[in-house]
Amino acid sequence: MPIISSSIIVIVAMLHLYIFWLESFAWTTRGRKVFKKFPAELFEKTKPMAANQGLYNGFLAAGLLWSLLIETPDWRFNVAMFFLGCVAVAGLFGAATVQKSIFYIQSVPAIAGMVCLYFNI
Repeated sequence: MPIISSSIIVIVAMLHLYIFWLESFAWTTRGRKVFKKFPAELFEKTKPMAANQGLYNGFLAAGLLWSLLIETPDWRFNVAMFFLGCVAVAGLFGAATVQKSIFYIQSVPAIAGMVCLYFNI
């Protein structure tokens, strides 16, 4: 896999590992600083929900990192495209339902990775 595609996959995976940590372990501490618009009184009440969301972000990161370890080129491409596609869709949904900036934070890097993979960059 070319270096640019691999680098973007690592960046997207690291972003989702950060979100995993934030939502699963730091929701009531660092989460308050990151999600400033979220009502402060709801952080403790929504801690289990956020941890569940975080777990899904961890799965996305694991899938992306796994794609870098696959030796068969077709499988590596397909697995990477699948997980980048999942991230792109999640970002689109988040932008439509929560906050528009999620599109730029999640979807744009994932789409860039998909384009680089497709064109073997």
